[in-house]
Amino acid sequence: MLDKSLNLTVDCIAYDLEDSVTPSQKNEARSKIKNLLNQPRATGIREQAVRINAVNSGLALDDLTEVADPANQKLKAPNLDTIVIPKVNSASDLHFVTDVIRHTLPSRHIHSQSSTPSSTQLPPIKLLALIESAKALSSLSSICTSTPYLSGLIFAAEDFALDLSITRTPSLTEFLYARSAIATACRAHNLPSTIDLVCTAYKGENGLQTLEEECLGGKGLGFNGKQLIHPSQVEVAQRTFSPSEKEVEWAVRVVIGDEKANQQGRGAWTLDGKMIDAPVASKARAIVTKAEACGMEIKEIRERWKNQKPE
Repeated sequence: MLDKSLNLTVDCIAYDLEDSVTPSQKNEARSKIKNLLNQPRATGIREQAVRINAVNSGLALDDLTEVADPANQKLKAPNLDTIVIPKVNSASDLHFVTDVIRHTLPSRHIHSQSSTPSSTQLPPIKLLALIESAKALSSLSSICTSTPYLSGLIFAAEDFALDLSITRTPSLTEFLYARSAIATACRAHNLPSTIDLVCTAYKGENGLQTLEEECLGGKGLGFNGKQLIHPSQVEVAQRTFSPSEKEVEWAVRVVIGDEKANQQGRGAWTLDGKMIDAPVASKARAIVTKAEACGMEIKEIRERWKNQKPE
């Protein structure tokens, strides 16, 4: 299964040392993941992550020192991009992981990065924190400011439901407050990754339809990604969280029109009968930037709409 994962085309793949591994298999799992990360990086995977065990489990230190240990392999973990920390209840959990990284991988520490990095210099390790409890939800601000390594938050719905003694329903309304709080906290603290809950349905057309509905709902709340548990879910999630062709075309038209409006000294103008001002133009530019990151051909669209004028 680990070898099969190298054939995927995904933004991030997380290899698990926590819930999917029984206590008796932890050492073997660490060894297998370390060996996998020693292999050449798969071309279709942008980011490789490892989900360690929770800090309060007593297993996290072994996970970190084994998977990210440069001493024996002299690798400095070049193929490890991100560490996913489950059950983050307070800032102290991330303080612990940060301290271990600074001692284990000093070359991947943020403050060790020179202002003019070389082509061989590895980027700093990133952290993703799983929000799984009421305590975590009430500590979002301190969690978000606990470490410079933090790259985003992930909502773990099943453990959150267990903590609050609530039942997950198809509407997901029972998670509305938690999801909104997480998405808002990420934006407030400028964290790039806001990852929504797992869709447990993945088989057949009904499963993929449920996934698409959940993706659209999460996107509408401010999430920019989703946890997936099966390769069949990848296409739906990538398509849904990427800007649609219609969105991108609108955004490009706004950007072109706004450039011309600025040259004319106009702060507000009209497109298709609707007012365009600074916030709308900023949103359009953000959509274009995201579309470029998704590999869309923006140059072709700009060429098609090069004569767009502010109305």
